Amino acid sequence: MATLEVREGFERQRMKLQDQRVQTQKKTFTKWVNSFIPKSMHVGELFADLADGRVLLKLLESISGERVGNPNRGSLRVHKLENAQKALDFLRQKVKLESIGAADIVDGNPRLILGLLWTIILRFQIQDISWEDESREIKSAKEALLLWCQRKTAGYPGVNVQNFNSSWSSGLAFCALIHKHRPDLIDFKSLRAGNPEHNLMLAFDTAETQFGIHPLLDVEDVNVARPDDKSIMTYLVSYYNYFTKLKSEETAGRRVAKVIGKMMETDMMKAEYERMATDLLDWIEATIRRLADRSFPNSVVGVQSLLVDFKRYRTTEKPPKYAEMSDLEVQFFDIQANLRAFRQKTWVPPEGKLISDINKGWGRLEQAEHKRELALRDALLRHEQLEQLAARFERKADLRDSWLTDMDHVLSDMTHGDTSGSVTAALKRHEAVNTDVRARVGMAVLSG
Repeated sequence: MATLEVREGFERQRMKLQDQRVQTQKKTFTKWVNSFIPKSMHVGELFADLADGRVLLKLLESISGERVGNPNRGSLRVHKLENAQKALDFLRQKVKLESIGAADIVDGNPRLILGLLWTIILRFQIQDISWEDESREIKSAKEALLLWCQRKTAGYPGVNVQNFNSSWSSGLAFCALIHKHRPDLIDFKSLRAGNPEHNLMLAFDTAETQFGIHPLLDVEDVNVARPDDKSIMTYLVSYYNYFTKLKSEETAGRRVAKVIGKMMETDMMKAEYERMATDLLDWIEATIRRLADRSFPNSVVGVQSLLVDFKRYRTTEKPPKYAEMSDLEVQFFDIQANLRAFRQKTWVPPEGKLISDINKGWGRLEQAEHKRELALRDALLRHEQLEQLAARFERKADLRDSWLTDMDHVLSDMTHGDTSGSVTAALKRHEAVNTDVRARVGMAVLSG
């Protein structure tokens, strides 16, 4: 007898817990459905409001992003069955459904309707959650969600996520998830495990006001020894979706910032290219004008000085400018590479500053350089020849001056003496002078 009473007591307790679980799931799933459908279709009594199938069709369209079909607006049972069957046919294309028919929905079967909604949650919200652990083993969606919660709450005092029920009763795990991603919203150090109502209310209110996460759970349904797993998972999926989306947006934001930074860098490179091209082209034009100057000095020394300057130009001034021209080409190709990397249009420098314009300018510079070298060497040769002629003339003039002086002395001596000996000597000197004159005239003719 006592054993029977114990069994009956145990069964009553089990049924009570089951009823509580059904009520908790009913509340959670009702709020969850309302978060996806228009306010005009607001669900108050879950099982009754799903009976006509129209809310279910709208829910499936909203959560799947696919067209399910127009509902029948009739109020007869046959119309409701048609809508419910249409919803089930759509779901059977996505998942395997068992033990539920259109009549179960129309008749408001609690257990089967809750199971159907849980199947929809699993398929459209939980199934896509994935995680690979260190062993490269891909976890199931449920395991992946639990592992995500564990990783995000690791290290928080009083938090030890091992399941989707008792690990969440104190509310600290919810607060830890929020604090992990937004530490500015919750002062986690001030929280205590002995105040679960405060912790749960803080987490639910913060998630709703800051992240727009619907409060699918009630504090009294979580602040129990063993909350409902499915209800906790349904609510946690909202956290997962929001924070992973936030992370992807942050990643996208960093990517956009990187692109913007690279484009700003490219714009600065363009400006630097234009500045370098302008400076180099100005130098080329000024140098061409300088090399074209033909007002050379009228001396060998002066022309030799210009040749020294010309050599200095070639060995000292010109090489850095050639390096600048090479740098410009590198700059131009780097700019185009940056633009290609971000699929931007090819950049064309301003008119007159293309790489081809610079190459043409450099070609004209080298032509002017070659012409100046020839002109300097011709001028040097000409002045050297003139100086040689002048030196030869001076030597001849000096010889003539010396001869005239000697002749003057000879002729002066011929005026003195009246003896035959002196006269004979004077005649001999006169003949020597004549001979010398003829010889010099002959040399002048030969060298002239």
